[in-house]
Amino acid sequence: MNRLNKLFATKKDNLLSIYFTAGYPALNTTVDIAEALEKAGADFLEIGFPYSDPVADGPTIQHSSEQALENGMTLNVLFEELTELRKRVTIPILLMGYFNPIVQYGIERFCKKAVELGVDGVIVPDLPMYEYEAKYASYFTDNNLSNIFLVTPQTSEGRIRKIDELSNSFIYLLSSSSITGGSLQLTNSIEDYYKRIKAMELKNPTIIGFGISDNNTFKQACAYANGAIVGSKFVKLLGEEGYMEKIPGFIEGIKAPPKPSPEGRA
Repeated sequence: MNRLNKLFATKKDNLLSIYFTAGYPALNTTVDIAEALEKAGADFLEIGFPYSDPVADGPTIQHSSEQALENGMTLNVLFEELTELRKRVTIPILLMGYFNPIVQYGIERFCKKAVELGVDGVIVPDLPMYEYEAKYASYFTDNNLSNIFLVTPQTSEGRIRKIDELSNSFIYLLSSSSITGGSLQLTNSIEDYYKRIKAMELKNPTIIGFGISDNNTFKQACAYANGAIVGSKFVKLLGEEGYMEKIPGFIEGIKAPPKPSPEGRA
């Protein structure tokens, strides 16, 4: 049982995951940011490894990836940085990125190295489900590394059932078929989508991502799933002066907004 499975076995609701891009805003900040997020109360983390041709990232995360690449971040550099990870961070860690850099690194080698460094799972949006099942699943399962699949409002029930069968930690529900960085709009159709997934009684927990940016959208997502992922909003924070000191307040604001002062001011 890896750390993700242990987390989902002990905590069922209101899980908060934070995404950030390795190598942004500076090359060697990855482990410092991860440690600060754990201390602030994040339940698990997604560390993105940058790629020049992302298919699921909006402008904010694309910009962070471009800057990270300019800073010198590569998969090899990230793995060097993560040698310090488990000395300072105990919560589950996922890597999120695209298939091309993994293929270049070697898929079996990638899985072994990730687990050796304390990574618990990966999210690869452009890894086809059936190709994963036919060619690569053993590399993940043999190393106890979770592969997280994405589901959109357009995903058929049959495909969702298949994803649930292949998954062993959680399923990533996209709030829309768009890219990251949008705003969660809880329309009737989206609410019906969440209800449809919940009624399927999947064996794996579900986590909602894309468009989660504040306490309101976090609570909306947690009403239908086990938790939510915040990405672009946090990456924007990393572009500000003094971002390390702002991380505790950011997490508090997502999980529970500051109470108004006696004078009625926030």
